[in-house]
Amino acid sequence: MKTKAAVLFDAGKPFEILELDLDGPGPGEVLIKYTAAGLCHSDLHLIDGDLAPRFPIIGGHEGAGIIEEVGPGVTKVAPGDHVVCSFIPNCGRCRYCATGRSNLCDMGATILDGHMPDGTFRFHSSGTDFGAMCMLGTFSERSTISEHSVVKVDEWLPLETAVLVGCGVPTGWATANYSGGVRAGDTTVVYGIGGIGINAVQGAAHAGAKNVVVVDPIEFKREAAMKLGATHAFATADEAAQQVAELTWGQMADQALITVGTVDEQVVTDAFNVVGKGGTVVVTGLANPEKLTVHVSGGVLTLFEKTIKGTLFGSANPQYDIVKLLRLYDAGKLKLDELVTTKYTLDQVNEGYQDLRDGKNVRGVIVHAE
Repeated sequence: MKTKAAVLFDAGKPFEILELDLDGPGPGEVLIKYTAAGLCHSDLHLIDGDLAPRFPIIGGHEGAGIIEEVGPGVTKVAPGDHVVCSFIPNCGRCRYCATGRSNLCDMGATILDGHMPDGTFRFHSSGTDFGAMCMLGTFSERSTISEHSVVKVDEWLPLETAVLVGCGVPTGWATANYSGGVRAGDTTVVYGIGGIGINAVQGAAHAGAKNVVVVDPIEFKREAAMKLGATHAFATADEAAQQVAELTWGQMADQALITVGTVDEQVVTDAFNVVGKGGTVVVTGLANPEKLTVHVSGGVLTLFEKTIKGTLFGSANPQYDIVKLLRLYDAGKLKLDELVTTKYTLDQVNEGYQDLRDGKNVRGVIVHAE
């Protein structure tokens, strides 16, 4: 079949809208018609060269849609099912899935190559194989993906909203609740209020943090954070550190959650300095893997028993937490609708990412044509 998709051919170039040939589902695969796709900063890393995929690649890894067809042996979902995609496939059998760390599933090894687990591609044009970001390619009207990449969700939930729990919401929420271990009464600092950081705020507030302090240079993002659970908001890390010292009588923060779009040495240093004895720094944002971005005092690390840790997907379980967070939304205990700043068509994908660069969006969403 034919499908329209937004494709990257190289770093430093915008998305191009093309019509591609799409293979139907083979064993263990499903054909999905995407309803919506989130504009996540991780795809921007492909353009900026911070992450190096195999080109050409269809963008998009936050997606939701309806299953149209299933391949041989698929029992997890059926045609007509509503699903949210997990940007990390989870097989349920590898060492990491078997020990409760499905966010580290071995099937995620090729998410930047964009081919299926068997090494073959489903998108083609004029003899060229096109990869799909995270084996999903949600910036396409349709895609053939692994059944291990989908999570069935309640059909009464709007998919244009549910799409947010495919990446940004669980990554941020779990950064606070799982990786950060926020507890009632804690003081938590969040650096960067985008699609992940705003949900780290929600997660910390949900866990009962006494103080949720956010740092972001953009005023409207600080205002958004204050509406979703932040108690204090500052434009600079220095201002935040001064306030944290006052709020805690010099004890400093319990957690510092780094959710900026691109992590650098300065934000890691700021986060390390803002936590007190026994404090935890969680690095959720991405940076070029070849750049060294963590430089701190080993003496302070030891003597103050501080912890610096990385987290992928907030250390959440896609199969469980995607459904759980949607149930919290359905119960009115998690805000999702308020996260979407602007909706775009697929043809406006470059405009959407420019808005992200310009700091205009907390989260932009592409709504695919019917």
